[in-house]
Amino acid sequence: MEKLIITVAPTGSLPKKEHNPHVPTTPQEIVECALRCEDLGASILHLHVRDKEQNPSDDPNLFMEVVEGLKGKSDLIIQISTGGRANATLESRVKRLNVPCEMASLTTGSVNFPNAVYENSPELVRKLAKAMKERGIKPEMEIFDTSMIPAAIELQQSGLADEPLHFDFVMGLKGAQPASIEQLVHLKNMLPPGSTWTVAGIGKAQLPMAVHSILMGGHVRVGLEDNIYYQKGVLASNEALVERIVRIAGEIGRSIATPGEARKILKLTRKNKGGEP
Repeated sequence: MEKLIITVAPTGSLPKKEHNPHVPTTPQEIVECALRCEDLGASILHLHVRDKEQNPSDDPNLFMEVVEGLKGKSDLIIQISTGGRANATLESRVKRLNVPCEMASLTTGSVNFPNAVYENSPELVRKLAKAMKERGIKPEMEIFDTSMIPAAIELQQSGLADEPLHFDFVMGLKGAQPASIEQLVHLKNMLPPGSTWTVAGIGKAQLPMAVHSILMGGHVRVGLEDNIYYQKGVLASNEALVERIVRIAGEIGRSIATPGEARKILKLTRKNKGGEP
């Protein structure tokens, strides 16, 4: 079976230190956490940043600070979030893509979050996809429900994304698709041949969906962005969540991909050096 790619999403937009003291919120904390997670087996860093009040930020300088902090110390694949929190505009989301990275998230539709609508119009999605292609960045198609898979395929068919496509199934979020083995099998069966995919289970869904993905040949995303608990009532750290997946995969007999091996699996062809396309 193909080696397992582990993505760590250490920060996200919501949890603060008052919810879990292990959430890294400053650029230096994110760098230090990312390096520890890489040593434990992570090969992709899904990157969000925060301002000084721990609120989500779309400041490209903060993203750059993390990337510069990892330079020369890490081989991690940097995956910039282009999420729309922090009152982000299309322009500000595109500006993040000028930060050196090999991948970026791309949600291909709109979805209800528990207390808000995460709006991604078709025009916005196309413009983000175009900006990624111009910069040589591989999109990770963030799939919150099944309708987002055809939308991602349409981007490829229209020349705005290159094959093979890579997908992240976000499962268990209130208002979006359920975290179940039936749903995961359905999602996997909808993908074009040759696609790669990973699973991000939200909250208590993180562990069971990760195990299903490992067994089915997919990949795994873990981290405090999606789940702040190791088990009921016990707060997690990013490092502990990565370490647990490595241990489970080892028990099952599935090897862990290094960042270099992950690049080959994902068919990453060149690094974005930053700056305008």
